[in-house]
Amino acid sequence: MTHDWDHLPVPARPIAAATTAAVSAAQAHDGAALDGAAADLAALDPGQTGLILGTAVRLALEQNHPDGLAGETVRDILEQCVRNAARWQPDVDAHVVLLLLAGALGVGEEDGEPAPKPEVLARHAALLLAHLLGARPAAPVLGAALAEIERTQFDA
Repeated sequence: MTHDWDHLPVPARPIAAATTAAVSAAQAHDGAALDGAAADLAALDPGQTGLILGTAVRLALEQNHPDGLAGETVRDILEQCVRNAARWQPDVDAHVVLLLLAGALGVGEEDGEPAPKPEVLARHAALLLAHLLGARPAAPVLGAALAEIERTQFDA
């Protein structure tokens, strides 16, 4: 299913389209489609892409855990996501998923390590979002993330 992102600001449209494609590919365990969508995401502005993906992950976490997240819950999400993804994506990296979770929750910190490459981040973000969403489509959480970003930018 395709989603019409024409109502979005021009810079957000390709990010929304590629994210939707990447999450759909991850949900379907379609490695070739995930490769293409992750490459498309990686080619876009990393700051904007990271903001949108991080906000979408945070909102998906909040939807799944409306009473909040304990450290043990985050660890369970990390383990389940990596375990499920490893069944069809053997190069999944738990550290990258942890970085994405920490960033989405606002607890990421600079440790002097170089950031993973944009394509690695895009692939892992799609795997994480697919895990968090289950069979639900990505468009609603992505739309909510973009609306929240727009709200906070105008309120600032």
